[in-house]
Amino acid sequence: MKQDNHEELFPVVDEEGNILDAATRGRCHDGHSKLLHPVVHLHVFNSAGELYLQQRPAWKDIQPDKWDTAVGGHVDLGESVEQALRREAREELGIAGFTPQLVDRYVFESSRERELVFTFRTVYDDPVTPSDELAGGRFWSVAEIREHLGRGIFTPNFEGEVEKVFASCSN
Repeated sequence: MKQDNHEELFPVVDEEGNILDAATRGRCHDGHSKLLHPVVHLHVFNSAGELYLQQRPAWKDIQPDKWDTAVGGHVDLGESVEQALRREAREELGIAGFTPQLVDRYVFESSRERELVFTFRTVYDDPVTPSDELAGGRFWSVAEIREHLGRGIFTPNFEGEVEKVFASCSN
């Protein structure tokens, strides 16, 4: 069975994104250290205004089986936010050549971890091919997403940022 690499190194940052140290995924996600580490989220819309969501696989150490942002992943040690965004988009959905727009940067805290989240959005109409890192994915209408909010099928990160992402589309 697949599993996350608990020895993978993440940068430990302050709330401005300045690198302070490095720590393993296992330490960052142990529920005790709460070391702030950066992640990227990419919300992928098509021209019809539908939003692609990935389904997290059962083997993930955080939020298994939940529906989540199209692309989400950690910034590796030595990697910039934009490099991580493009790497994760390529690895998870096989997409490239997109133009990301920054929506928000915020600190998310759960019982297991603290993340500095860089949230982006893009419009992408080329094929999307979920990798074996995911349990699958599909485009959802805005109405369908709103209908399912608060029902335990989406990750808390996604539910916390989706309305801001929708609002950014009308700007």
